Amino acid sequence: MEQEAPSQAESTTEDTVTLRPFDLADVDPMTAWASDPVATAFVTWDPYTSREALLAFLRDTVLPHPWFRAVCLGGGAPVGAVSVTPTDDRCRAELGIVLARAHWGKGVATAALKRTVAAVFGDLEGVERVEALVDVDNAASQRVLDKAGFQREAVLRSYCVVKGRLRDMVIYSFISTDPVVE
Repeated sequence: MEQEAPSQAESTTEDTVTLRPFDLADVDPMTAWASDPVATAFVTWDPYTSREALLAFLRDTVLPHPWFRAVCLGGGAPVGAVSVTPTDDRCRAELGIVLARAHWGKGVATAALKRTVAAVFGDLEGVERVEALVDVDNAASQRVLDKAGFQREAVLRSYCVVKGRLRDMVIYSFISTDPVVE
């Protein structure tokens, strides 16, 4: 079956997505997604309601984190974040991603995840598997993971509480020997 070539817009977006470590100056652009209840609807944390709280999160959690990256377009300000957090079982790590709504549906998240798996296995010693848990109702994130080369493994029933509701989650994985999707 022939594959359709990516549209010019998708190609351009994918080429301009970069990942970099955060710094304290990123606090203001972070509010575009970190304070948005729609952008954070499927994450386990509540939206940030103050600049001070977000700055404390950036200083105390993001900066010392082993793999927490700003998702940027070109050399610009962050439009999202991706993190890969090693678990107690050092061969596994958990993926998290959030993106400002203005950039949804444009290939930014897919490009960020492709760049993540291309880099993270070399950056985090001993990590052989990256896992992503996605709410069963979050079809858009499931499509992004599929496009980025993650494998859907199972539905975990009544797996966790998100925003006060018991949720079913879909688990995806990418292992170090999986081919990086171009």
